[in-house]
Amino acid sequence: MAKRTIVALPGDGIGAIVLKQAVRVLDAAGFNAEYIYGDIGWEFWRKEGNPLPQRTLDLIAKHKTALFGAITSKPNEEAKAELDPSLQGKGFTYSSPIVGLRQYFDLDICIRPCRSYTGNPLNFVRRGPGGVIEEPFIDVVIFRQNTECLYSGVEWTNPPAEVYKAFLTHPKFRQNFGNVPVEELSISARIFTRKATERILLAAFEYAEKYGYKSVTVCEKPNVVRETSGLMWKLAKDIQKSRFPSIKLLNTNIDAQMMWLTKNPEDYGVIVAGNMFGDIASDGFAGLIGGLGFACSAQFSSDGIAVFEPTHGSAPKYAGYEIPIVNPIAMIESCCMMLDYLEEKKIADSVHNAIAEVIREGKVKTYDMMKMQGRPEVIQEGAASTIQMTDAIISKLRK
Repeated sequence: MAKRTIVALPGDGIGAIVLKQAVRVLDAAGFNAEYIYGDIGWEFWRKEGNPLPQRTLDLIAKHKTALFGAITSKPNEEAKAELDPSLQGKGFTYSSPIVGLRQYFDLDICIRPCRSYTGNPLNFVRRGPGGVIEEPFIDVVIFRQNTECLYSGVEWTNPPAEVYKAFLTHPKFRQNFGNVPVEELSISARIFTRKATERILLAAFEYAEKYGYKSVTVCEKPNVVRETSGLMWKLAKDIQKSRFPSIKLLNTNIDAQMMWLTKNPEDYGVIVAGNMFGDIASDGFAGLIGGLGFACSAQFSSDGIAVFEPTHGSAPKYAGYEIPIVNPIAMIESCCMMLDYLEEKKIADSVHNAIAEVIREGKVKTYDMMKMQGRPEVIQEGAASTIQMTDAIISKLRK
């Protein structure tokens, strides 16, 4: 097969560390690719006033597939304070480059699998009947609408007159906030469109049908957030009835879901939600399979752009350690999602199986798997470094 071209976006902090190790695994597994590195993240904000330069967008548009490490994000005032002095006071406003990436390419479908690894000491356990310790197998796939909702960026502090007047037309706004001085208001808009909502729902149902999941759960809050959550629930019922009658449709409120996920997580299959609630639910379920060191994701546009990334942040305090200690598995599993997408299933399975064998064997564990605090000393205390975990995975590939 011809060599692939992958845009590699290390980003900030540990993003560069885990991406480098993931590429080592891809090479060892026989994935034939050229990696073109793109600029994204905090340093480009500081130096250029833009954490997502157009040159990077052009690279992704050309090559279609990207691996992304992690980025640092800070509140607007802190971000402005770290700008190069030559850029300060010139109207630059920081916004998250990963959110910008999603919106620029309309990467509206986000998939976040949360599956247990046998032998992972961080797997969720509970007490069953008679006090017996149970470790349920978790296989949940979150479909998160990735471009709308509260992440759309439509918000104001001290909203302009036309916005304020528009909100005053709503009786509940008039009643509860009509006497609040406009300069004391901050407003964020939660926006759902029918087209994007139908698309994420269809993706969730199609995935459930393809991979044999028996249910799709809409995780929103339609009893309170009636218009936006209500739209998703209404469309889900219509789609299930007309196209997927054999798949059970469930409805949970996000607050209740966060309680139930530690009660009966094995009962859920595919979960679909808007941007904010999907983010919350996916982090919650990730905690049941070992935390963000095991949480991978993929995001897709309708026109062939795909970006794969771990869901953890840049963890800058770990980036400066002489020996890196962070768990690279989430990044490597994100590469497996990329391989599946590129129809390199044999390589994807071999990498996933190598990870599973290392975890099941239990001889090599990063600090999080040993339930240690993230300090440089963990290596001397028996934890595997990022590189040692990668080496262990590669060793299984070569057997």
